[in-house]
Amino acid sequence: MTFLDQAHHNFIASNRIQPMALIELSMAQTFEVERLKRDIEAQNDPEVLRALVKDLLRAWFSEKASTNQAIQQQLNG
Repeated sequence: MTFLDQAHHNFIASNRIQPMALIELSMAQTFEVERLKRDIEAQNDPEVLRALVKDLLRAWFSEKASTNQAIQQQLNG
């Protein structure tokens, strides 16, 4: 297991992330994801990739916080 695989495993385990049903993307979103994946694959600068990962983690946790807040608002009235 690589360092990144182990880090990912530890991150998932420590945050008790439950597998969720995959939300289907629109056709436009699917094409955008594929374009961005190609851009990432073409990137050779480790510093750029590190910055991207940090930005994605920040966005992921912001999305989780927004979702939790929306759920709490729905439950509380």
